[in-house]
Amino acid sequence: MRNPGDADLDSRSPIGVEDKLRGNDTHEFIIDGLLAAAGSFRLHFWKEGLKMNADAQSRRQFLKTTALAAGSLVMPGLSLAKKTPRDKPNIIFIMVDDLGKEMVSCYGSAQVETPNIDVLAEGGMRFTNAYSMPQCVPTRGTLLTGQYPFRHGWVNHYDVPRWGKGCHFSGKYNPCFANQVKAAGYATCISGKWQINDFRIQPKILNELGFDEYCVWTGYEKGNPPSDKRYWNPYIHTAQGSKTYKGQFGPDIYNRFILDFIEEHKNQPMMIYYPMNLTHGPLTTTPHNKETSNKKVMVEYMDYLVGKLINALDENGIRDNTIVIWSTDNGSAKGKTLERGACEPFVVNCPGLVPRGVVTDALVDFTDLLPTFCDLSGAELPKGHTIDGKSFAPLILGKADDSSREWIMAMGGGATSAVKTDGGWRVFNRYEYRDRVIRDKQYKLYIGTNRKPEKLIDLKADPQEKNNIIDSGKPEVKAALAKLKKVAAGFPEKDANPKYDPLPLQPWDVTAEEKKKKQKGRKSRKI
Repeated sequence: MRNPGDADLDSRSPIGVEDKLRGNDTHEFIIDGLLAAAGSFRLHFWKEGLKMNADAQSRRQFLKTTALAAGSLVMPGLSLAKKTPRDKPNIIFIMVDDLGKEMVSCYGSAQVETPNIDVLAEGGMRFTNAYSMPQCVPTRGTLLTGQYPFRHGWVNHYDVPRWGKGCHFSGKYNPCFANQVKAAGYATCISGKWQINDFRIQPKILNELGFDEYCVWTGYEKGNPPSDKRYWNPYIHTAQGSKTYKGQFGPDIYNRFILDFIEEHKNQPMMIYYPMNLTHGPLTTTPHNKETSNKKVMVEYMDYLVGKLINALDENGIRDNTIVIWSTDNGSAKGKTLERGACEPFVVNCPGLVPRGVVTDALVDFTDLLPTFCDLSGAELPKGHTIDGKSFAPLILGKADDSSREWIMAMGGGATSAVKTDGGWRVFNRYEYRDRVIRDKQYKLYIGTNRKPEKLIDLKADPQEKNNIIDSGKPEVKAALAKLKKVAAGFPEKDANPKYDPLPLQPWDVTAEEKKKKQKGRKSRKI
């Protein structure tokens, strides 16, 4: 695979939603001809993607780019893009960092436009009841394992490269979807953000967890200031090691790595995990807007990069056999179990397999991703592990009208720390039983850290979650409460803690207090 730092960032153009390009008369004439050939079908472009000024592109470059865009047109009975027949679909899971529905235009946002996500939603399925966990690490542990945080143990946020103390995500004790689909014959790739292992200690851990190739921000590594950079001048880990990519924009590097992976593996089934660094803070400028650093420009650039990926699928003739799932790791109410924290935008698209134009209230949560990936790829479920999730493959393939779920759950968030024990340093969760929410399509039950129900919300009547109806005498409310309490009663009485064998302590793990003690010890020995 090409080094992720290679140039040519803009060699591919995004899909888009402009009806007509702004350009000179020659350019508009060519596009009008394409539109006429397509009948009632429109050729979409994104205004920030294709730069069609005559001064910026030669006629030959323009014609080449326009031909590639025309290849994505779909007409009844005719596909202009070359297809590669294959029994197994490609799978791409895109997870944006820290983004709620209120900043996605197909979910009604008035703050920002996300045209490429909108195209995916219009041409596929848009979910209204999809749960992640409320914060980064609990969500990542859940999607990797197919287990709830109370089972895999990553209930709280713990930034492994920063806080260390031997803690890490361990393949010895945890399943990982990449290992499952890899065993089913898939080429596997991750590019973006990881943050639950320290690559200084475990440089090949992503291979061990099932990813053939990888290009990821290391996360901030304590004692290594350059590693704090994920955007401009990013510090990135690949099979060649970790280093700074001076003068480059990290999200472009992660995206280009995936585009190269697609081109190199287009003739075999592939699974791509794309945990984006955008739109997490710190606020940053982007290559499209170098004067402004705010959430809006970051969301717009995230959308642009998604468009580049989709266009690459078209270029390589595999669009109709690639299932793209796009979502986020938590919403704007980060760390809270409000709907704004846990109920995420969730879009599934594949022109050849997924029904188009569907808005579904089906219940899904992130435990369902692993069994769905296994179902789609023909992989076996992990042996020796309890999997909490249920496959929603029949739903997205048009073979069912609903998911098989009657409830979904979210829990976790807030940082924890390592504690020194007789057996060394260990990371423990802040509560033996973490508060959580369980909901169906209408009612949502809040459970406290004492394992007792605290609040019941009718989400259809009260989407802002202001009115607690737990003491209502209405029969339908009492029935809903009894149903959700029964679900909660089936959970373990105590949550698991992260499962791992502690790695050896490193120099950066030693606290200032411990350093002082060691220095005093040396002085006393000298005396």
